[in-house]
Amino acid sequence: MSKTILGKKLGMTQVWGDDDRLIPVTVIEAGPCVISQVKTLERDGYTAVQLAYGDIAEDKANKPTKGHFDKARSGPKRHVVEARVDDVAEYKLGQSVTVDSFGEGESLSVSGTSKGKGFQGVMKRHNYRGGPGGHGSHFHRAPGAVGQCATPSRVFKGLGLPGHMGAESVTVKNVRVVRVIADQNLLLVKGPVPGGKGGLLVIRAN
Repeated sequence: MSKTILGKKLGMTQVWGDDDRLIPVTVIEAGPCVISQVKTLERDGYTAVQLAYGDIAEDKANKPTKGHFDKARSGPKRHVVEARVDDVAEYKLGQSVTVDSFGEGESLSVSGTSKGKGFQGVMKRHNYRGGPGGHGSHFHRAPGAVGQCATPSRVFKGLGLPGHMGAESVTVKNVRVVRVIADQNLLLVKGPVPGGKGGLLVIRAN
């Protein structure tokens, strides 16, 4: 598998680069993760490893969850994500995955859930221009006409309309690693990544 780790978005800041320029970075608390399950071709029909992240209290986990993590000699975790691999021989149950496997300058893909915006109109959701802003106009932020007359007498599929916005799975590719602070499990990547503070992120090396 390409290197994969789970993390939590802490927020954004800026750091100085080697060329004395300020670089906007997102601070991610990445790992440590534990391999809570190894899936094999013979037993499961495909090869993958299960990564678990985020400690939770023992009394908040039910018996099946505790039993699952007991096999990996680990306490229960909040988040579990599966990563496909070609060969599971190099992975062991209970193995720890830490941020020091990543290096500065490396290119990553970061996946997360975008911020929820609730129910929004067409101007915010689809970047419609809207109507005239003058007081005499009665058409400002409405979507306008959406259908046709007698032929074909229907609304075409895919038309942008008001509705639920955000809270979707988003992946940002080619995100560069600016700095790795291994002793604090921190990963500083250039630019923004999906979601709000405290959101779960899945980080994969390209």
